[in-house]
Amino acid sequence: MTETSHSAILFVCLGNICRSPLAEAAFRQEAERIGLDVTVDSAGTGDWHVGEPPDPRAIAVARANGVDIAGYRGRQVAPADFERFDHVVALDLANLARLRALRPDGSRAALSLLLDHVPGRAGEPVADPYYGAQEGFDTTWADVTAGARALARRIAEAE
Repeated sequence: MTETSHSAILFVCLGNICRSPLAEAAFRQEAERIGLDVTVDSAGTGDWHVGEPPDPRAIAVARANGVDIAGYRGRQVAPADFERFDHVVALDLANLARLRALRPDGSRAALSLLLDHVPGRAGEPVADPYYGAQEGFDTTWADVTAGARALARRIAEAE
């Protein structure tokens, strides 16, 4: 058996209580399914929810899909993240722009938009379900799962 490299992925949205924790959970689930050795985390560009658990609706949709995210806690993206992670993945274009502005010169992390990894969905944001009903979280889960599968496949093929 050959040794594979280890990748580290950070998913980023605005508050780190809806989309990015769901993306983290979906990616963890997919990485486990395909046997990918990765470090996965999530963060927000804003600081409103630092230390808080995910939105109860996000916890519910993750649980319904076999993942427990109740122990996750919100955190804000930091300059060190651009060295710690190989991939910093935004959930929408506004957060991608913010990450580009925050990224220290010469940092190693590759920046991308999650749905850019899904054929035919380049440039699309993962919709923010925060101000809507539970159904929006189901849509978000479907989007982050599609993105997680495509990104995991890309990372696995690169190793």
